[in-house]
Amino acid sequence: MSNTSTSKKPAPLAGLRVLDFSILGPGATAHHFAELGADVIKIEVPGGDYVRVMTWPIVEGISLLHWHIARGKKSIELDLKTEEGRTVFKELAKDADIVIEAMKPGTLDRLGLSYEDLKKVNPKIVFCCVSGYGMTGPYENMPSHGVAYDTWAGCVEPAREEDGMVYLPAHPSIGMHAGPLLGAFAALAAVMRARETGEGAFLEIGQSDGAAYMDWYRIESYKAYQRPQSEVTGNAADDFRRRPVGTAGLREGVRYQAYECKDGYVLFMASEQSFWKNFCEGVGRMDMFEKWPGKKLADHAPGNKEMQRELTTIFKTKTIKEWMDWGVKVNTPIAPVYNSETVMEDEHFKARFKWYPHETHGADMMSYPVHFVNEELPVPTKAPTPGQHRDEILKRCLHYDDAKITALEAKGTFGAKK
Repeated sequence: MSNTSTSKKPAPLAGLRVLDFSILGPGATAHHFAELGADVIKIEVPGGDYVRVMTWPIVEGISLLHWHIARGKKSIELDLKTEEGRTVFKELAKDADIVIEAMKPGTLDRLGLSYEDLKKVNPKIVFCCVSGYGMTGPYENMPSHGVAYDTWAGCVEPAREEDGMVYLPAHPSIGMHAGPLLGAFAALAAVMRARETGEGAFLEIGQSDGAAYMDWYRIESYKAYQRPQSEVTGNAADDFRRRPVGTAGLREGVRYQAYECKDGYVLFMASEQSFWKNFCEGVGRMDMFEKWPGKKLADHAPGNKEMQRELTTIFKTKTIKEWMDWGVKVNTPIAPVYNSETVMEDEHFKARFKWYPHETHGADMMSYPVHFVNEELPVPTKAPTPGQHRDEILKRCLHYDDAKITALEAKGTFGAKK
C-alpha cells in the first residue's frame, strides 16, 4: 500500500491523558503514548528526573536516554510531600486516563496518592506500576538497574577475559524496553475497558518479567525438554532428534547459517525445500539440489560440512547488497548481518525510519517504528527541562490563573523557588 498521501486525522491517541510519575528507564512506558499523540504530563520531583545525567552518551549535557524516552512529554515539578502538591496531582488525575508509577512500587501510596486514593476522584483511572522486579516475590524490594533484568532472565551470559576476570559482553537491552512496552499495552487495554464499564484498574509489571517473557521460546523449550523423549522430540526434518533450544540449535545448521561475502556477512535461510531449489537454480548449481534435496520444511542440513564448504565459496562472490537484490529476484531468503552501528546505513533501514535531528530534538533519534498507512504520526516535541510546562499544564488542564499559580509557588508546591 502506498504511504505517499496523508490524511488530516487526529493522532491515534489524541484525547488520552497520561500522568507519568517516573524516574530513569521505566519512563519509556509513557514514551509509547506520547509517540502516538497522547497528552503525556511528566510529573517530576523538584529538581527533575536524574535520568538526564545517567548513562552514556551525554549529548549537549543531557543523556540520550532522556532525549529519547521523554520526547513528546510535558513537564511539571511537584513537591508531593506538600499538601498543595498532592492536591494538584489529584486534580490532574480527575481528567486523566492513566497514571504511571515507574519507580519503586508504593511510592505514590506512601504519599497518599495510591490507586485507592486516586479512584476516589476518578473511578475510571488506570494505575500502571512499572518497576524492577514487580510488586511481589522475594526480589520486590531489591534495588536494580536495567541489565539486571536481562541477566536474571537468562538473556545474557557473562564472559571471561584472558586474565580470568568476568565481564558482561555486549548485548541488546531487553527488560528495560520490554517491560514498559508491555505495561503500556496493558494500560491501554484497561482504558478501553474502563470507558465501557466506568471502572478503572491497577496493573503492574516488573521489567524482569518483560525480559523473561520476551525470551519465552527458550524458557518454555527447556521446560518442554523436562518431559520424556517419547513425549517431546525434535522436528521431522531432524529425524525428531532434540536440538539445543532456540537459536543455540542453529550452530550446526548449514542451509540456515551465516556466510561471509565480499563486504561482510549474510544470513542464508533456505530451510524450506522450495527456497533451497530456487537458490540452487539461481546460482546454476542444481547438482547441489540433486545431491542434497533436503526435506520439505525446516531442514537446516545440520553438520553437512561438504555443503557448507560449497556455500562458503559461493557466498564470497557477491556483496551484501548484491545478495539481497539477488535473493528478491530468485525468491530465496537472505538477510544482512549488521550490528547496531552499521544497520543505520542499510537502504531498508533508511526507507523505514526517519531521523529526528539534534538541532530540533537535542539528539539524533530514530522515529517511532509503527506506521499508520496514509497517515503521519505527530512529530514528538523535544524532551522537556524540569518543570518546563508548569504554567501551560496548570492553565490548560486545571484552569488556574496566574495569581493561583503564584500563590502555590509561594507555598513550595513546585519545590524551592529557582
